[in-house]
Amino acid sequence: MKTSLSKILLFISLFLSLGTYGQDPIFTEYKVKEFSFQGHEAKIVFPNTGNANRYWIWRARFWGHEPQVDKALLEKGFHVVYVDVSDLFGSKTAVDLWNDFYTFCTSEYGLHKKVVLEGMSRGGLIVYNWASQNTDKVFAIYADAPVCDIKSWPGGMFSGEGSPQAWKRCLEAYGLDADSVKDFDDIPIFNSVKVAKAGIPVMHVYGDADVVVPYGKIRPYLPRTSRKQEATLNSSEKKG
Repeated sequence: MKTSLSKILLFISLFLSLGTYGQDPIFTEYKVKEFSFQGHEAKIVFPNTGNANRYWIWRARFWGHEPQVDKALLEKGFHVVYVDVSDLFGSKTAVDLWNDFYTFCTSEYGLHKKVVLEGMSRGGLIVYNWASQNTDKVFAIYADAPVCDIKSWPGGMFSGEGSPQAWKRCLEAYGLDADSVKDFDDIPIFNSVKVAKAGIPVMHVYGDADVVVPYGKIRPYLPRTSRKQEATLNSSEKKG
């Protein structure tokens, strides 16, 4: 099993270096189902030739942006799924909805009980917050410039550029204020410890010139983990 997971991440790494059924402008060569799930936009892309194991990758944010990995895995027989919880910023409400969507995908479409998670930018928040509570359901995590601390973005409390409007919505989603958020620890830089202890392979890609989500706040802190556990996190720098 670990060999299979390593192959998935290796494949992604190598590739980077290189309600109704409709025609999605990004995935024109595949069948795509678009629908509303509990009031949130949702999509499922079906591979032309499905994998016997019903493997799937779950994109957390920015549908269709830089779809190279999604398309590559579709060619390997993976399904690609998405449900929009971007304005919930990885909060408990978002995690609860993802729990329901996971059940829907595995029961309605018979997808594998474990999934590869893909978190881009703020998608890192829900990917890690959900994975930390569902370590038995995650094959691997691929994160591209993931937000791992709401105080960094959208809070702008450190070196990165924040977003005042998004920060207001984020605090409301978590039920926090400018004071209580300072000691709040149910965020990826802390709960990623559970991901590491579960031995889930993680790949991070980050931009060396990113001023919105600077790398210093991208890589989750992994305190109290062994060297072996921490080794499941691999980082890759890209220019820009």
